[in-house]
Amino acid sequence: MKKLVALAVVAGGVLFVVKRNKAAKAEADLWREATAPTGPISVNGTTPAKTTDASHN
Repeated sequence: MKKLVALAVVAGGVLFVVKRNKAAKAEADLWREATAPTGPISVNGTTPAKTTDASHN
């Protein structure tokens, strides 16, 4: 009986770790998506100014 309880505790611990790692990966992916740049970035890290098209003047 003690072996069965110990096995259940170990299995529960493994499932807990797997679930926690999956949640951490999902949060990291969400953070990466939320903080990803949406447009072109210049070398110094600022967004370049929009170029004006002569046909729209």
